[in-house]
Amino acid sequence: MAVRQRAVTALPKLIQSLRKECPPNPATALPSLRRAFSLYDQINLIDNVPEDQLRFQRYTDTGFTVNGVHYEGSLLCIGNLLMSWAPKSLSQITPESLSIFKILRPVPEILILGCGKYIQPVDPELRRFIRSTGMKLEAVDSRNASSTYNILNEEGRMVALAVLPYGVSS
Repeated sequence: MAVRQRAVTALPKLIQSLRKECPPNPATALPSLRRAFSLYDQINLIDNVPEDQLRFQRYTDTGFTVNGVHYEGSLLCIGNLLMSWAPKSLSQITPESLSIFKILRPVPEILILGCGKYIQPVDPELRRFIRSTGMKLEAVDSRNASSTYNILNEEGRMVALAVLPYGVSS
């Protein structure tokens, strides 16, 4: 009941803010993740994410917007640490390209692998390497990978993301 009351009080402010601003390209914007559910609609009650927390906001065929800054190319995120990453295709992702996980402590509980535009099979050698570090692997398209990272990171879970730009398709 308290959630419904918050949603009802937040609704006028939400409608007013939606009238004022329209995102430049809504097709590539990632969905808001902190939501409360009413009987009729989903309402974003929290607009701000803590400054020290990474949040993927948009994606393009060549990069990503994270906390308002656009990054070109592949990215590797561990918790709230963001790094540029060399692989440009799934075939270039090897145990060597993920060797940071040999020495990183604590080890993230899951590595989300963003394969580009489409989900692709992961090399068995790479799967064995990731399993040997103690992480679980989730391979999905890059859009869903960055959204899943946002959700798990907001929950405070130790998560890693290795993501190729959305335009990568093979």
